[in-house]
Amino acid sequence: MAYSKNMFARKLAIVRVEANGAESPCPIHWIDNFAMRNFTNDAIFDDTLPLADGLLEAGHLVPLDRLRPAMEDWFRRKGYLQQDERLAVSEVF
Repeated sequence: MAYSKNMFARKLAIVRVEANGAESPCPIHWIDNFAMRNFTNDAIFDDTLPLADGLLEAGHLVPLDRLRPAMEDWFRRKGYLQQDERLAVSEVF
């Protein structure tokens, strides 16, 4: 049986952008909290796996145009992200 270290095909960078433009990787516990929430509430994000601060693996069916706003909304409700902050989500190779 072949084994691959990569579970999903895409690696995504998840970065918090502060009001002053400063950027920092989102802590893994934020990303993990979002991923666990979505295992029971929104099947479209089931194919996600938090890897490290600012890094998430995702399947091809995870729509990036829905992922970023969903993460921003959840992070704001949890108090992780302030109203004047936003997320940047991008594929990394």
